Amino acid sequence: MNKLFRPAQRLARLLFSGRGLVWLAYLGVVLIWATTPLAIQWGTLDTGFAFAAVTRMFIALVCCLLVLGLCGIRLPRHRRALLSYLVAGGGLFVAMLAVYWAARRIDSGLMSVIFGLSPLVTSLLAAFWLEERLLNPTRLLGMVLGVAGLGVVFIDDGLQLAEGATAGIAVLLFAVLVNAATLVGLKRIADDSAPLATTAGSLLVAAPLFLLAWWLDGAALPAQLSWRGGLSILYLALFGSVLGFALYYYIVRRLDSAQVALILVITPLLALLVGQRFNGEQLPAQVWLGAVVIGLGLVLHQRGNRVVAAPQGLSDR
Repeated sequence: MNKLFRPAQRLARLLFSGRGLVWLAYLGVVLIWATTPLAIQWGTLDTGFAFAAVTRMFIALVCCLLVLGLCGIRLPRHRRALLSYLVAGGGLFVAMLAVYWAARRIDSGLMSVIFGLSPLVTSLLAAFWLEERLLNPTRLLGMVLGVAGLGVVFIDDGLQLAEGATAGIAVLLFAVLVNAATLVGLKRIADDSAPLATTAGSLLVAAPLFLLAWWLDGAALPAQLSWRGGLSILYLALFGSVLGFALYYYIVRRLDSAQVALILVITPLLALLVGQRFNGEQLPAQVWLGAVVIGLGLVLHQRGNRVVAAPQGLSDR
């Protein structure tokens, strides 16, 4: 009987080892972020973008503080922790507000694709700011191919841009830069607080800023909120913010910046599939060619990891 359970036992030991937990968290972030664009779009259908964002953030903040209390985790107040809250919270506010503003102007798949540019931006910032040796030829070629694959996905006349999409794309490109700078900033601060504490601290910074943005937007309340819109906001608060950010900060401290940013290369194609399945968004044949190019880029990037000797952040801390 024990022989029958040995494969499962070995798999469990692998998954719940230090390295296994890191990659389980990585997979969780990928799945959450692949569904986030569509959930954001649904959440803004019945409301203004600022209301949907501020509601999500305050629900997430309350839930996060409750979990901290139940787990007996205190919010660290030392210098590095406070600095990480400011960087993460400020970056969250700017980038997320831009995403919510653009959500009603751009398809959910396209939103995720634009954020797929983050690996290149993040690696360039990390190379200069963190002095990480990330830009060896193999990894750079892999990242360039990944970005090129994202471009191939949208070389098709079937993807018609809605009115105002150009402005939305410009705002999202700014959000990409902010997101990349936030990631590199957190790596530079190197705070070792619990990921959930960092999540709570960042939300404590970001939530009042979102409240201010909602007030400046007119502080309008929705006339009615559909079940789909309400559940989308709740999903984003619980999974997209609390669980998603906690897992994100967990892997940020254990993987190098380019590996973390590769999440934003993987998720666009998944987001396109989610948009097609649940929102009727068109998925042209060029997507599959783009998927091949992205896959090749990911393979090259991971092979490039072997060239970098003892990359910082891969040890289980």
